[in-house]
Amino acid sequence: MINEKVTKYLIIVFLSLYIVLGIVNLFVFNSELSGVGQRWIVSINGKTGFMNEVNPMTLIMSFAIMIGLIIFASTVKFRLVPEKKRQTVFELLFEFYWGIVEDAVPNPKYRKPVFIIGVSFFLYVLVSNLLGGMPGINVSPLSNGKVSVEMFTDTWYTPTSDLNVNAAYAISVLIISHVFSAHSKGVWKWFKGFFEPIIFLLPLNIIGEIAKPISHSVRLFGNIMGGGILVLIVSYMLKYFLIPVFLWGFFGWFVGLIQAFVFSLLAIAYIGSAVE
Repeated sequence: MINEKVTKYLIIVFLSLYIVLGIVNLFVFNSELSGVGQRWIVSINGKTGFMNEVNPMTLIMSFAIMIGLIIFASTVKFRLVPEKKRQTVFELLFEFYWGIVEDAVPNPKYRKPVFIIGVSFFLYVLVSNLLGGMPGINVSPLSNGKVSVEMFTDTWYTPTSDLNVNAAYAISVLIISHVFSAHSKGVWKWFKGFFEPIIFLLPLNIIGEIAKPISHSVRLFGNIMGGGILVLIVSYMLKYFLIPVFLWGFFGWFVGLIQAFVFSLLAIAYIGSAVE
């Protein structure tokens, strides 16, 4: 009964705050869209290029999420008889993923590291995507070279909306899968696999391996980035009333959950298919 009352009060407070923010946005903030789809990029040494520029928001939010997950994990105490619901939730999650790993990884020796990798990716991507369903702080560049700090007129910046983040994780999955493959099969058998079933398929096999991290990263990037832009445009048009809150919930929570599961599932499948 107490929990039901607390839940009702929280819902009322959230809706009241949401309406107040909507009124503030209606009369205070400018409805002109600027910096949509752009990123705040800072040059490290005054030069431009792939290795000389960084996105500060990606670094800040990525480290904040990782630190937050570490702190939260340290508070979860696993006991023989669960005393809190969070232990039960995590046990169900771990059991679910362990079943997937057992089916995908034929060699028991590699199941534990693959399980850790898959669950870690799921939790990181999930939290990153969920931030896209909550109003918060975001930074976007302006045409005059300055940056605009948006406070509760946009969702929290999502690291998974940066293709560099997704590509880095997808490439790491590719590298891990080949390292595990060479370790389980032997270097010569692993290398010979690129020439199977016939030597003339070597180019296709290489293209297939390169396509894995591309599709792995672009799938997540397209869903999160595209959904974020759509929600932002509709939110500015409707001044955050009615429809945007449902779009936030759909793209940030529902689609974010699905994409986190798909990303981790593909990581497990790619690594599992490479080992024996």
